[in-house]
Amino acid sequence: MYKRILLPYDFGNSFEKVPEQLQKLTDNQKDAEVVVFNIITEGELSNYVRYQGKHLEDAVAEKENDLIPFKEKLEEIGINYSTKFKSGNITHELLKEIRENDYDIVVMSNKRSKRDIKHVLGHVTHKIAKRVNTPVLIIK
Repeated sequence: MYKRILLPYDFGNSFEKVPEQLQKLTDNQKDAEVVVFNIITEGELSNYVRYQGKHLEDAVAEKENDLIPFKEKLEEIGINYSTKFKSGNITHELLKEIRENDYDIVVMSNKRSKRDIKHVLGHVTHKIAKRVNTPVLIIK
């Protein structure tokens, strides 16, 4: 079905159901690829520098290590993937990535900051779904 999928990965969200959905979306095609994309915010990066003496390359290595359990799940079910890291404003970098690359679909995990608020979608998920022409699948 879909050959090129962008998966913005947020370490604060649950991605338990995502591999199963990715498997359905790729329909087990061998040439399908999922791009696992994480943005290290400027605030997060400045904390790495200030408190741990680490720079972007170190932060990326740490995040890659934290992704190992998720990547293992993708490998278990036979999904081809690559990882990509950027630093900057989350919404801006996501929009830029989507517009500069030819993705068939964007798959996002949704996290609301408060349970009893009137908006169903999280802040970033809402902005991305509203501003791109690429289909967006939101997984709860």
